[in-house]
Formats: sequence, C-alpha cells, structure tokens
Amino acid sequence: MDFERAHDPIPLEEFVQTSGPDERGMTTELFYAFNTVVTLQAFGDPGQCRAAYAAARATCRSFERRLSRTLPHSDIARLNAAKGRPVPIATDTAALLRAAQGYCADSEGRFDITMGAVVRLWNFHEGTVPERERIREALAHVDWRTLRVWDEPTAAAAESAAPQTGTTAGRQAFAQLEDPLAAVDVGGIAKGWIADAVADLLAEHGLEAFIVNLGGNVVAHGEKPGSVPWRIGLQDPRDKGGVVGAVAVRDASAVTSGVYERRFERDGAFYHHILCPETGLPVETDAAGATVIARRSLDAEGYSTTLLALGIERGRAFAQSHPAILEAHFVDAAGKVHSA
Repeated sequence: MDFERAHDPIPLEEFVQTSGPDERGMTTELFYAFNTVVTLQAFGDPGQCRAAYAAARATCRSFERRLSRTLPHSDIARLNAAKGRPVPIATDTAALLRAAQGYCADSEGRFDITMGAVVRLWNFHEGTVPERERIREALAHVDWRTLRVWDEPTAAAAESAAPQTGTTAGRQAFAQLEDPLAAVDVGGIAKGWIADAVADLLAEHGLEAFIVNLGGNVVAHGEKPGSVPWRIGLQDPRDKGGVVGAVAVRDASAVTSGVYERRFERDGAFYHHILCPETGLPVETDAAGATVIARRSLDAEGYSTTLLALGIERGRAFAQSHPAILEAHFVDAAGKVHSA
C-alpha cells in the first residue's frame, strides 16, 4: 500500500469497543468502517477472539482505503478521477471489479457498478432530489461494459508513470473506464466481498462459531453452543427496530436490501436509495426488503439488490433459477413475508 493511501483518514477510525466474554462465553467487538458499525461476535478463548478481531479490523481498514469512493487515494477514487486513463490497482480490487461485472451481466439491467455518476447527484442525508436533466446527463455515462480490468507483467507496469499498488505472481493489475465521465461505485457489492474475507480470516485464527455483521451484511459460521443455529431477523419495514420473522443460518451469509435503509420524503413523494440504472430514479418495486441466503456473502449481496428491484414475483423466479441463492425472502410494505 502506498504512503498516501495508508494515511487517508477514515471516519471514526479510532472507535473500537470490545466486551466479554459474557455468561454464554461470547466475546463481542464493535468498530466503525464503511460508514456503518461492524459487529464481530464469537464463542471461544477470549484472547484468541481479540487477536482475531484485531486482524479483522486491520483488514477492514485496508479494504476501505482501497475501495472507498470518497477516500482520495483509494483504487476506486483514482479510477474515477483518471478521465479514461488506465490506473494500477490492487489485485483484490481487480478481482472484485471482475466479480461485480458478472453480477451486472446477470441482473437483467437492475444492477450496474458504474452508477457512480448518478449516485453522487443524490443526497439522502439532506433529502436532495436532483434535477431530471442532470440525471439524464449522468445516465449517459452509466454502462458497466465501459470498465476494463486486466493485468500486465510487472516489468511493463514498472514503466508506467503511476505507482504500483498491487502485484501478484509477477503481474500488476490495471483498470480503466473507457468513458472519461463514468464513475464506479462498488457500494452495492463490496461489503459482501469484505465479509467473506473477514470470515475466512476469523476461521484462520481458529474461531469456529462466529458472526460477522457489516451493517446488516451477515456471515454466520458454525453454531452456538448446544448446536443452536444462528438466526437472522427479517426487518419490519414499518418499524426500524422490529422484525417480521427470522431465518436459521449456518456456514452461510444473509444480506438484505431494503427501500427503508436510506430514504426521505419530498413534496409528498417517497425516495429511497436503490436507483434504477435505466431511469436514475428509485426503482419501482412491490418489495420493501429482499433477503438472500447464500454460501458466499458476495453472492448474497450481489443478488439482493437485483431481487429487490425485480419485485416479489419476478424476484422469486430469478432466485429459483440461480443455484447460488439458497433462500430468498421478500417482505412487502405491510410486513408480509414471501419466500422462494
């Protein structure tokens, strides 16, 4: 990692809260990353848990500094600022971008990682609705096919004026947006990639029963003491703290996309953060939330937005035709659960 990127400040980076073990033997750590609270919980030796958590936290910091759209020296920020020029990127950033392209191709037009030009027009904190003309102009630069990802021998990469940021087996990864005004935003898939990596890291540290929760993106490994499965709640869209059901998860991931996650009302109209790549506006759907269960968190997140955007019936058909989706659960505005 280059010096500048290593020193990009991450919001609330110093916040870490570790507790336990509690009466059940669970040790918990909370820290802030990716604009959300990350929760790690595990049963086992407390010292072993804390060492694993420290490694996981460092890994999350590294991922955030590579994948953030807003940190100026990240791979994604440099790619977006390159105005169509190739940029060297880390090998795992390249792997994530390639994987994201696969979900774009498989989403029936509902998921596109080059929505960055449109996403940055919206402000869901302040409740800002962009002018339709600005949305129309930004949509002209949305097309995941304009993203190229490749690698070259490091000897060729060394001749580049840009610094190397990630090499493997004698090769350097590169990315390029052929449209100089396009912008990548991996916010709809990166947490799945990261959750898988963190879960693998905790397992490598010898933890056998644990939860990784990246702000609702959950990986459950093993079982609780007594062979009790982990259970993940399905949120009630009418009540931020309520649930309308729960699903058992073991050695799998559960990811939910919901129109209630970031939203606002303006002049009697309701706006949510899941935007349609065709219109640049919030997708029209009869699903308030869609939860995907998959072995890999990357699959669960990669498909959850698509299922939400497709709606309940089309989403159920999509889920049944994709073996990577173990279960799919939709919640409608009235809180009724529809499962596939």
